[in-house]
Amino acid sequence: MTAEGQIDGDRIAELIEAARSAMVAHAEELTALDSAIGDADHGLNMKRGFEALAADAGAISAKPLGEALKAAGMKLVMTVGGASGPLFGTFLMTLGKEIDANSFAGAFAKAVDSVAARGKSERGQKTMLDVLYPLSEALAGGKSPRELADVAAAAAEATVPLKATRGRASFLGDRSIGHMDPGSRSCVILTGVVADWAEGRA
Repeated sequence: MTAEGQIDGDRIAELIEAARSAMVAHAEELTALDSAIGDADHGLNMKRGFEALAADAGAISAKPLGEALKAAGMKLVMTVGGASGPLFGTFLMTLGKEIDANSFAGAFAKAVDSVAARGKSERGQKTMLDVLYPLSEALAGGKSPRELADVAAAAAEATVPLKATRGRASFLGDRSIGHMDPGSRSCVILTGVVADWAEGRA
């Protein structure tokens, strides 16, 4: 951290690279999850988006934290296909917009609400919100980075028995039951990356 409370650019670049590496490593897993209840493209889309993000890491990491988050979000909107790009991108752009005027937990909560608004969805519909809302509550409760990773993992597992009522998976009706939501799994992966990074292990 700098004296002004901003995150050093090198640390931002490290986080971007760690996220890219994780998305590449888990691309096939995410594609398999999406094959069961979606278009089978989530893994490839997330890999492509985070590779594009990493390619711009130098320029993004040179910005103040809020601007870096907004730039990262815009890059994901432009490069991640399907619904995931707009949703993950909206999250980061809102987080960047709100982070200077709120606590991190407060900015995170506003970012989650922006995802809900963008996707016209709510908690319990077998979407990434089923991980993001528990994470937001855990952040507000002062949980540690490692505890947050555990919260995310448990929340994603809890999507397995749910029936999807939003997104492409909703077209499957009861056949969506028994499968983890791919977007929720991506949230778990990224939360783990941030936890490792925050603890100096990324």
